Amino acid sequence: MDRKILIVEDEYVLANALRLILVQAKYKVIGIASSVAEADGILQNEKPDLVLLDIQLEGKKTGVDLAQKLKATGIAFIYLSANSSQKVLEEVKKTEPYGFLVKPYREKDLLVALDIAFYRLQNSIESKAQREASLQQKITQINREPAVPEQKLLQLARELQPHIPFDLIICQYPTGNGQSQTFGYLRVGFDEYQFIGEKEAMTITGQDKNVLCENDPPLSQAFIADLSKPSTDFQKALALYFNMDCYLSFATATEGGDLRYLFCSRKPDSYQHEHLALLERLKDNLAEVAAPVSHLKATSPQPGVLAPVELKTIIGKHPLLLAALDLTMQVAPYQTSVLILGESGTGKEKIAECLHTFSPRKNQPFVKINCAAIPVSLIEAELFGHEKGAFTGAVEKRKGKFEQADGGTIFLDEIGELSLDMQVRLLRVLQEKEIDPVGGGMPRKVDVRIVAATNRNLEKEIAAGNFRLDLYYRLNVFPITLPPLRERKSDVGLLGLYFAQKFCTEFNKDFPGIGAKMTEAMNTYHWPGNIRELENVIQRSVILSDGKSGLEWQQNFSDAATGLPEKPALETFEDVRNAQRETERDYLIAVLKKTNGRIRGMHGAAELLDIKPTTLESKMAKLGVRKEDYLP
Repeated sequence: MDRKILIVEDEYVLANALRLILVQAKYKVIGIASSVAEADGILQNEKPDLVLLDIQLEGKKTGVDLAQKLKATGIAFIYLSANSSQKVLEEVKKTEPYGFLVKPYREKDLLVALDIAFYRLQNSIESKAQREASLQQKITQINREPAVPEQKLLQLARELQPHIPFDLIICQYPTGNGQSQTFGYLRVGFDEYQFIGEKEAMTITGQDKNVLCENDPPLSQAFIADLSKPSTDFQKALALYFNMDCYLSFATATEGGDLRYLFCSRKPDSYQHEHLALLERLKDNLAEVAAPVSHLKATSPQPGVLAPVELKTIIGKHPLLLAALDLTMQVAPYQTSVLILGESGTGKEKIAECLHTFSPRKNQPFVKINCAAIPVSLIEAELFGHEKGAFTGAVEKRKGKFEQADGGTIFLDEIGELSLDMQVRLLRVLQEKEIDPVGGGMPRKVDVRIVAATNRNLEKEIAAGNFRLDLYYRLNVFPITLPPLRERKSDVGLLGLYFAQKFCTEFNKDFPGIGAKMTEAMNTYHWPGNIRELENVIQRSVILSDGKSGLEWQQNFSDAATGLPEKPALETFEDVRNAQRETERDYLIAVLKKTNGRIRGMHGAAELLDIKPTTLESKMAKLGVRKEDYLP
């Protein structure tokens, strides 16, 4: 069956040229519109599989206005625009397009963009269907287990969280004779939930035990409510005592009466009609939670129900981090490519490891490669391998990273540093599932899941001509954005304790705790280096700690053997920072001495340090490292 495409373009000549290309490529063009109003008329009569959409159109409304409607109705679209400025890219990104073509474009560019869009659309549909089918199976399994309603809701909450995010879930459970029991769970960590019953609700709010009962007649069986101006006692309790911004209410009929679920979020506009639609499809499964149960009062997950997920190396409870972790666990079981975005030091590699660990590929290789740390001349051989004699120094055949990861996952860190030529090669691997070793003959098939990461703004790189748009949309099937540490300050204390305990154990020292001054400094500092910088600061503090007093109270020390003067006590956070800079400077000088002053290339200092040469040179300038410091 031909795929149906609608063209929305106000330039007749260009629109007709598009139509001819599409027809020749066996697509069915259902119409050409020059304005949003004209497109709406066509859409009322026939639904296309995809819309090619210009941004500037006839009339007051733009392509972005139409895109919002298309997104709401689940129709894929690709933007066509002569403007690829950062401002335009940021505006269209909010509508989640399936592609973006910059005019003028070649016929090949258009067809590749369509292939990518339909690939993403099919992948999205299949992944969504698979996730929903899996969710239904898990809810059915929960309902089959003999358990009290409170326990069932906890298990249900864990399964629903990735699909319908919430900070508080409430269940109004019918007990017969028109009566109901209200209880819920407050999310306090990634997989940590605090039970909220009538007693707990009274303690938190200081009000009547029925404070969390939605006693006012609901607007309907299912609705979404904004809490910016709460009107009922129930809404006021959610907003005032639990800091919720909105909630979704959904009821399903049971023999004992309506069973109502309330999903509450501290993030405004968290709920959309797609969430209501999902609950509607699940209503029969959700109604079974109220089915009669036998004599059980178990408090732990029953056999056959997945135990709570443990992420021991990812520390924090901030909502922004939890949202990223929810996305991670949601996509982990599937083959979808993932793009991890975030500043340096935010933990992108940890997320990549989680994606592999909780996937069906967990027993297969997980191969990491830093694209910025490999010289341009060697990156192709490093990724795709090479045959013996392929180039000077290739004394034997060698497998590349992709072939090493066959059957597993490859993590391409700093993918924004790849050259345009290598981006083309990578795009082919994504499309064809095969690699061409350097100096090789026949291509080799590989089965690899690609997880990529970057600290760059790829939209800016695209606008500057440094990153391919088609590769971006191929990788950006499922983006996960990690927040910088300054946006999750509530996690600084938890991370500090984690690293302090880790390094005290590693260095065989007693853990003295983190003193008040350092705690205050940690909470007020803006952490430009994010978690990695915090880890370095704590490591330095533990090294200099006497193991008895808090980490900021360091005793004076001296080096009698060398006659060095006594160093001042590390009484402030800035003292620790200065000491850290001194240590880093000494370390760089030691590495440079080891490489005889060589910075770039094979066995250079940058390679040993696993950083870009330009980054190393910047650090050397910042720390005042001169040639006479490391060369004889």
